[in-house]
This record gives sequence, structure tokens and C-alpha cells, in this order.
Amino acid sequence: MSLKAAVLVGGAQKGTRFRPLSLQLPKPLFPIAGVPLIEHHIEQLSKLENLTEIFLIGFYPSDLFDDFTKRCEIQYAVKIRYLEEPEALGTAGGLDHFRSVILEDCPTAIFVLNADVCGDLPVSEMVTELSQKPEADCLLLTTEATRDQSVNFGSVVIDSSGKVLHYVDKPTTFVSQHISCGVYLLRVQVIDEIRRVRAFAESRQVWFETEIFPQMAAICKLYALHTTRWWSQTKTAAAALYANRHYLRLYRCCDSPRLCRSGAHIIGDVFIDLTAEVDPTAKIGPNVSIGAKARVGAGVRIRESIVLGEAVINEHACVLHSVIGWRSVVGAWARVEGTPISPNPNIPFAKLDNKPLFNADGRLNPSLTILGSDVHVPPETVILNSIVLPYKELSSSYKNQIIL
Repeated sequence: MSLKAAVLVGGAQKGTRFRPLSLQLPKPLFPIAGVPLIEHHIEQLSKLENLTEIFLIGFYPSDLFDDFTKRCEIQYAVKIRYLEEPEALGTAGGLDHFRSVILEDCPTAIFVLNADVCGDLPVSEMVTELSQKPEADCLLLTTEATRDQSVNFGSVVIDSSGKVLHYVDKPTTFVSQHISCGVYLLRVQVIDEIRRVRAFAESRQVWFETEIFPQMAAICKLYALHTTRWWSQTKTAAAALYANRHYLRLYRCCDSPRLCRSGAHIIGDVFIDLTAEVDPTAKIGPNVSIGAKARVGAGVRIRESIVLGEAVINEHACVLHSVIGWRSVVGAWARVEGTPISPNPNIPFAKLDNKPLFNADGRLNPSLTILGSDVHVPPETVILNSIVLPYKELSSSYKNQIIL
């Protein structure tokens, strides 16, 4: 089976809940566990034997992805191209708009992945499953959620053979605990169906979730492969920290050389870029990523956090459950701390709740602390459960605040 893949990266109007981390670069390029979010997709796809090309489809300016695509082409030995949409075309519209490019060399099937999903994706098993079901035009990857959380996703009703009987996106009432993972494997004739729907659409946008999949389920052409592996979305900055933890765990499971095993007091799973400077007396981990050219001073403690490129954590500072932005500086003996974010461990199949910034009373929901780029935290201060926008020179301690 000849394969290509399309990763849907969206555009600048998307990913606003990811701010302030997406103010400096596109959300799909945000580093999680040491590499850009969509590079995890590319790495998993590149292991498929018959994959010939990967497309990144979105409406960001193409120059933002030039360096990334060139590096990944060399590193993963697969052709990668960014296709810039003239406007937002929906999750399916881009495949029709670029159909002549995508269908070059006559691929048999096309993977479609949303950029903001993450997980241990069984892409090889999906290829095998589709090849064994000639009656299927499309295979969805599905997982299980709680009854309450399922209404926030595409709900899928599946029979014992894997056939999708009903698909509804974000239903108003409970439909099924089976939800779509945002990862699809399409036979090429599905692109013809997208063109047919687009011809009669009122706008140029076409959506798999509301226009294509419900119709395919009605004519018994839509099937599902269920997975129990780790899967999540990265809709918010808090979700990035959760994804960081699990990608680091996957590194450990596959004995990846990306994990750091020396150079400081390392606890658990830790990524430290080779160009970062970490004092040997610092205590790092578990579940920490430290970016390029970052500097970590003597006696520093970092746990469950992401420290981005060129950030400076001065001596004896403490960083817990936080994201430290590019070129930000945390002063000596300062403490930057957020609230741990995880699914409820007591509820089977629970997913990470993407809570809004504010609760019903107008108060800030407890979450991790985020420092945007170029933020300066003075020595001997505490920043707790706060979000700080870029280029702020703080002068005191803050708790449960958004600092604009």
C-alpha cells in the first residue's frame, strides 16, 4: 500500500488558547519533550515502510516552516512539503485544494493527522487494518472517554466489526464513549467525495467532522480502529506540560538517546538540549525538558516543567509545574510554581480537562504557571499559578494573576 500523509497545522487564528506560548512561533512548532509538536507525528510516520511524502497543510506563512521541513527531510529521510492555503479551508478542504499535488505518483491511501493531537499512535496497525477491510474507504483512530467528556469530541458509535454506525461531532447530549482521536487513514476516493461536498457548500471550508464522516457512516464506508494507548490533545499550554511528561515516558520505553542520564542530579525522565548549560549541583526531574542554550545555575530545583531556549534559571531558584519562556530569567532564590494538571486517576478513561482560564465566579482556575518570552522574575520572589505575557519586568511576587 503506497502511502502519503497530511498533517493539518491550522493558522494564526487557531490555537489562541495556547497563548502566550504561541505568540512567538506557530503552535505546531512548540517544543514538547525537546522537539516540535508535529515532529512527533513525522517521527512516527517516517517508520512506515511505504510512506513516500508528508505534507503540512495550513494557512501560516510558508516561511515559518522552511527551516523545520528542511531539517526533518534530512533527519527522517522522507520528503516533506508545506502547502499554504489561501485561506482557512477546514479540515478536509485543504486536501481537495491541493489534490493534484497530494495525488502525484498515485498513492493508495493518505494519513490525515490534526497537529494538536499527541500520543503513541498505532499508525502501522492502521495500515494493516485498512488493507484487511476492502469495504472501508476511511479508518478512524478512536479511543475511550468518560460520558461527561465524550461530548467535547467527535463521538463514534461502532459495531463489533469496527464499522462506524453513527458519527456526530461534539454532540449536545451523550452519544458514545468512543471518541475520534483526530487521526484518519483515507483511501484516495475520499478526496473525490470532498470535492463533491465542496461543490455544493456555501463556503470554501469543508470539515471531516461535520460533512464527510457523518455521510460516510450512513453508507457504511467508515470504520474505526480502537486504541488503548496514551492519547491527548494540546489545546492549552497546560496540556503541553501533560504531553511533555508522556512523550518523555515514550522515550524511556524505546530507550531513546534523547533522555539525559548525566551532567546533573537527574531524577526520572529528563530531556536536556546538548547546548544547554546545567550546573552539576542542580536537581532536575522528573518530567523536565530544557531547551537549547538555556542556563541552569547551582542548586536549582526543576520538576514537571518546560524550560525553553536561552532561558536562565539562576542559583537556588525553584521551578515546579511551569513553562519558562524563551530568554526569560528567573532570579536567584525565586520560586515559580503552578498547580499540577492531570486527568482524574480515579475515573477510567478520563482525559485531560481543557478548562477555561476563569471559573463561573470569574476567578482564575488554578493551573500551571507560564512565563512568556523575555520575562524577568526578580530574586527571592514567588510567582504562583500565574500567566505572564512576554517582555514583562516583574518587581514583586504574584499569585493567581494574569500579568498583561
